[in-house]
Amino acid sequence: MAAHGSRAKAKRSRGCAGKAHTAAPEARLVQGDCLEVLGELEPESVDAIVTDPPYGIGFHNERWDSEALQEASAREGHDRLTPNEAFEVWAQIWAGECRRVLKPGGFFAAFGSPRTFHRLACGIEDAGLEIRDTLMWLYAEGMSKSRRYPGGRATTLKPAFEPIVLARRGLDETTEETIARHGTGALMTESCRVEGRHPANAILGHDPDCEEEGCTPGCAVAAADECIGEGRARLAPSRFLYCPKASRAERDAGCERLPKRALNLFPNAGASGDARNFHPTVKPLELMRWLARLLCPPGGVVLDPTAGSGTTGAAAVLEGRRFFGIELEPAYVEIARARIRHWTEQAESEGRGPLGRKRG
Repeated sequence: MAAHGSRAKAKRSRGCAGKAHTAAPEARLVQGDCLEVLGELEPESVDAIVTDPPYGIGFHNERWDSEALQEASAREGHDRLTPNEAFEVWAQIWAGECRRVLKPGGFFAAFGSPRTFHRLACGIEDAGLEIRDTLMWLYAEGMSKSRRYPGGRATTLKPAFEPIVLARRGLDETTEETIARHGTGALMTESCRVEGRHPANAILGHDPDCEEEGCTPGCAVAAADECIGEGRARLAPSRFLYCPKASRAERDAGCERLPKRALNLFPNAGASGDARNFHPTVKPLELMRWLARLLCPPGGVVLDPTAGSGTTGAAAVLEGRRFFGIELEPAYVEIARARIRHWTEQAESEGRGPLGRKRG
């Protein structure tokens, strides 16, 4: 997830200075500062970007989500900024590099926090990308991270959604001409239909206590379907994409040989444990697969400049897309490589080949 630092000063008249990184036929993951590595990529060399960057909220007091963002902004001449201002500047810097490497009409999706999403969207827009939509991933799991205060008081609500900004690089003339020249410019909506319906900009997760017989009161999936007159009382197929948070088994798949480390997602609740994939913000594989399938044409290159534990890479491989990822933290790189390798091998064992396509 973490990636930050000084902006590369590479020559860009006809590509980057020195040897450029190019996406491997299947999946490639580079350890390094995303701004420096992005500066070495050829212009207009990737089809889509799907990423879960730092949110600028000081998550668990991690340096990569607080001080490092301010330092990166200061290196670009933007000092004396508030944390939120520095986050917006940082977002503009790395989104500008993403725009440069995207093909014309290439789509860009980035997760954000409700607290700082407005800064993320402004930074992305100021980098020259066109904001096309805001997707919402709603879920029932999780709990408030607030401390409890006398009189039944708290400072935060229970989190129930994460916004995803959807942006696009400018077209090469018309949409039709962009599709013909680059294969980009439009979303792959036909492959992302849910129960035959045009995909929506909301992704829902059932409450953890939902059972086959029916949903619990307040379940996001049931509530949304009832609002549109579907009257779903059971866990029948919904017109919305169903995607809960990643389970422990999904998080650790492929990491069996890695050592366990402490993972404490809810420090104020006293809940902690050990995990082989100790990245704190693992996104569900099904959600990332849906985004890769929606944004990137088959066989195209998906870039994740803040790859974290590699979910985007695994999703891209499973969906028949090539992948290029960048991650700053060496420990996360080890996890990401193990997970991507695991899902690549699973795709091959199921007869889909290294890019997720069915053989024969």
